[in-house]
Amino acid sequence: MVHEPTISLAPPQFASLEDERRHRKQRLAAAFRLFARFGFDEGVAGHITVRDPEHADHFWVNPFGRYFGTLRASDFLLVNHRGQVVSGEGMINAAAFAIHAAIHAARPDVIAAAHAHSVYGKTWSTLGRLLDPLTQDACAFYEDHALLNDYTGVVLDEAQGQRIVAALGPRKAIILRNHGLITVGRSVDEAAWWYITMERSCQTQLLAESAGSPVLIDHQYALLTHRQVGTPLAGWFSFQPLWERIVREQPDCLD
Repeated sequence: MVHEPTISLAPPQFASLEDERRHRKQRLAAAFRLFARFGFDEGVAGHITVRDPEHADHFWVNPFGRYFGTLRASDFLLVNHRGQVVSGEGMINAAAFAIHAAIHAARPDVIAAAHAHSVYGKTWSTLGRLLDPLTQDACAFYEDHALLNDYTGVVLDEAQGQRIVAALGPRKAIILRNHGLITVGRSVDEAAWWYITMERSCQTQLLAESAGSPVLIDHQYALLTHRQVGTPLAGWFSFQPLWERIVREQPDCLD
């Protein structure tokens, strides 16, 4: 059966919690397929989570050790605030729980969060710097991303997760020095899009600085552009063409 994707101008409304849960898990599967397509997979590293619509202190996450490019909506694990798998089959990545549990607990506005060890994000992270407003796309993160300016090993415990949360604050993204990127949003669509475009912004700045001395966008116009392209709705909507693409190419992700 071919699933025909639909595109709308605003996030959908749902008749039931089960419909909303299915929607979130299908978007999660699509995001993982896209991450695999874009080469954001690095062995067993990386995770995207989405809060359950009924149990706000539970989230859905990818099983540890599963390839992003074959994940389906039915494959995810439901994990509670104690790190226990209450639905689904497989192991949870300890780092995924340490990072995402802290974020979801501290940020009620965050429905989804994404982290991976993508090439340009982790390369940029070694510089210990925030992104500059070099392009219109990068302005989505202007004064809206943070830096965790040290590295203390694999994130495996609550204290490390809390350090990330404290540095992230109310922003949409954080650069973990010598590690990679985390993005958050009010939907899987938004969190995934911020990750994709932040990775590309890292790539752009690395290329620009290797070629010369990039010219920054002026502060007032960077702020203006952030208001135009950096809103939750803009992030959600920017993901829709990618959703259409992956669902047409790999409709089994919705199963």
